[in-house]
Amino acid sequence: MESLRKIDNWPVETAAAAVVRADGSLAGAHGPTAHRFALASVTKPLTAYAALLAVEEGAIELDEPAGPAGSTVRHLLAHTSGLAFDEHRATAEPGTRRLYSNAGFEVLGDHITKATDIPFPEYLRQAVLEPLGMTGTDLQGSPAKDGVSTVDDLARFAAELQAPRLLSRQTLDGATAVAFPGLTGVLPGYGHQRPNDWGLGFEIRDGKSPHWTGASSSPRTFGHFGQAGTFLWVDPVVGAACVALTDRPFGPWAAEVWPALTDAILAELA
Repeated sequence: MESLRKIDNWPVETAAAAVVRADGSLAGAHGPTAHRFALASVTKPLTAYAALLAVEEGAIELDEPAGPAGSTVRHLLAHTSGLAFDEHRATAEPGTRRLYSNAGFEVLGDHITKATDIPFPEYLRQAVLEPLGMTGTDLQGSPAKDGVSTVDDLARFAAELQAPRLLSRQTLDGATAVAFPGLTGVLPGYGHQRPNDWGLGFEIRDGKSPHWTGASSSPRTFGHFGQAGTFLWVDPVVGAACVALTDRPFGPWAAEVWPALTDAILAELA
């Protein structure tokens, strides 16, 4: 895809990207797609997928208690547990605010470890990474932010997010629909959003502005970006997904070039 060549002009040392169609086929790729990058918060969708598999396996339930008093697995996945951003302390009642929380995903990982008697990085490997052939991916610490992966591997995950083989379609559709509608909150890097819609582990674009996806992205677009200069989105209306990984931390440069890349990709697909 010619649009992917835009990453050559990004102010980064190393970048790679790929576009995956709804049928799982590769529409295009550019850059060193086997290079391993730190994912930062693009780790969260992988963690969420493992959690949803644990639900389907019966190891945990979405509405069982987890985290601070009154919180559940569902609250942790949807950033509504009330836990602070990077501290294991409650700052709001569960279900009342959208408080983006790394701590919440760390509590979630611990909860799955206790329920399965398997360390969470190993559970993630067995449940998600191995079945999808993601041999260049692993979790080296926090389930919120310490994943390492390649564009090749995340393209496999992007295919799974469009045509699930590991999860039921019903479970995935539920995870990519708005959980706890109407809650406001801060989208990191983009300020206060009303509403700040999320699913279960996936951010949902809806009408957010400003945003890291494109002006032409559909409101149903879901995914995640990371402070390591990484993103993954799926646009189910268009029937395509995009992965872009870099080695430069997120900043104004990304807010400028990411939407332009997405719009160019969507225009080329159209």
